[in-house]
Order: sequence, then C-alpha cells, then structure tokens
Amino acid sequence: MKRTGKILPQALAALFRKPATVSYPNRRDDVFPNVRGKLVFDEAKCVGCKMCVRDCPARAIEIEKVADKKYKAVLHIDHCIFCGQCVESCHSGALECTPEFELAQLNRKNLKTDI
Repeated sequence: MKRTGKILPQALAALFRKPATVSYPNRRDDVFPNVRGKLVFDEAKCVGCKMCVRDCPARAIEIEKVADKKYKAVLHIDHCIFCGQCVESCHSGALECTPEFELAQLNRKNLKTDI
C-alpha cells in the first residue's frame, strides 16, 4: 500500500500534461531522408551476379532469370530486416531503398512481392 501513495500524485499529474507520444495515423511526421524502406529494383541495370542474394543476412531476396540477360527480383518483406546490405553489394546499382516504410499486410502471402 505504500506504493499507491507514491504513484497517485504522478498519475494525477500525467492527466493534465501533454502526451509525450504522437498520434501516428492521424498526424504523420516527416521521414528522414536516409531511412531504409521498401526496395526498388531496376531490371534494366541488373546483370544477374546475385551478389545481393549472397550478402542478404535474412535471405529475403531472390533473383530469377526471366529471359536472356533479363532478371526479376522477388522480395520476401516478412524476412527483410531493412539493413540495406543488398543495396550496398549491388555493383550495377539495380537496387535502391525508398523511404516507404508502411508495408504491413493482413495476409502473409502478400508479403512476397516482385520488385
């Protein structure tokens, strides 16, 4: 019962203070320019070396051959840890990080995307 006496004044004071958090869906702050969000793949630049696949610590990216010298990337968003290692290891510049970070889905099958 001693703790109730210490907590009660703090709880009453918190009722009249401005909240410390932001009401996220209603008010959105600016995103920092260097944030690592969803990946973008430029298939015209890809040479098929698969260095991004080898260097990905989460094994979240796959490169598939579509035609002669044409490749497509498949991203498993549910595996990706958004570290940016695949972007750094891509020598041809075919991968880029965008500031898009709202990638939640209701169905896990939707988290496997062609980028």
